[in-house]
Amino acid sequence: MFFHYLCIEFIKQMRHFLQFIMTTLMVVGTCGCGYDSPQETEPMATDTIPELITRIQKCSRLYTTEYHIHKIVTHDDIIRLKGNIMRKNFNIALPLGDRKIAIPMDATLKGYIDLTDFSENNIERNGDHITILLPDPQVTLTSSKINQKEIRSYVGLTRSYFTDKEMTNFEQQGRQAILNNISNTDIIRTTQENAARVLVPIVVQLGYKEENVTIAFRKNLDVLQLIHSSLENNGKKN
Repeated sequence: MFFHYLCIEFIKQMRHFLQFIMTTLMVVGTCGCGYDSPQETEPMATDTIPELITRIQKCSRLYTTEYHIHKIVTHDDIIRLKGNIMRKNFNIALPLGDRKIAIPMDATLKGYIDLTDFSENNIERNGDHITILLPDPQVTLTSSKINQKEIRSYVGLTRSYFTDKEMTNFEQQGRQAILNNISNTDIIRTTQENAARVLVPIVVQLGYKEENVTIAFRKNLDVLQLIHSSLENNGKKN
C-alpha cells in the first residue's frame, strides 16, 4: 500500500513538473515572437518590393469605375426665307418646312489606371511606411447606342426624313457632348478612390500595415487630357 501511495505521489509531482516546463516554454516562445517581429519587418518589406511591382504590373489596365449615361440629342432644322425688299430685311420660317428630332442615347464610360509601366520609380519607402504614386486615371467612352424605339421626330410635308448619314452625325455629336461633360462629374475621383481600395489589400498581403500604406496621385490634373473615346480609336461603335 505504501509503495502504491509513493507511486501515485510521484506521478502527481511529475505532472506538475511537466506543466511547469510547458508553461515556461509557452511564455518564452511568446516573448520571442514579440521581440523578433520588429527585426523581421524591415527585411520583409525590402524583399517584397519586386514582388509588389510584379503584382501591380499584372493588373495592366485596372478598370475601377463604370458610369452609364443617358442623354437625349436634339436637332431642329427649319427652312427660312431670307431677303431684302425695299431696303427691309425679312427672315420667315416657311410653313411645313421644318424638321425636329430627339434621339435618346445610352453610353458607357469607364475609368481605369494604366499600370503597364509601373516600376520602382512609383514606390517610395520611409521606414515602415510605403507610398505608391499611381499614373493619372484615364476615362474612355466604351460604348454608345441609340434607342431606336424612343426616337421622336417631326418632319414637315415639304421635307424629307433624316438620312442614315445625318443620324450617324447626331450620334457622334451626342458622344462628343458626353465626353465634354465628363469634367462636371466625379468619375476621376471615383476611379482614384476605387484603385486605392483594390491596391491597398495587395500591399497589406506582402506584410505592410494598412495604416502605413498611402496611394497617391499627381495633383492639378488636366481632365480634358485624360479623356478619350475607344469608339473613335478603334474606328467602330456599338
